[in-house]
Amino acid sequence: MVLTVPPQLESALAEQAGRRGLAPDALALDILRRHLLPASPPAPIDDWERGLLAAARDCGVSLPDAALSSDGLYD
Repeated sequence: MVLTVPPQLESALAEQAGRRGLAPDALALDILRRHLLPASPPAPIDDWERGLLAAARDCGVSLPDAALSSDGLYD
């Protein structure tokens, strides 16, 4: 795959890559990887953590703190 990057984005990428001591293409791949690939789940340390991670379920998004107040419950 070949991506054409606008000049403004290319200069920003080159600047950030220089600050981090990376090549611009390596930084672009790192950014794409972090934003597009799912994070790997943490590795359990012991049986207790293995059981805890096995019991966990993805329930979607969490409610904001404001929704948990008595006022927020009825909105």
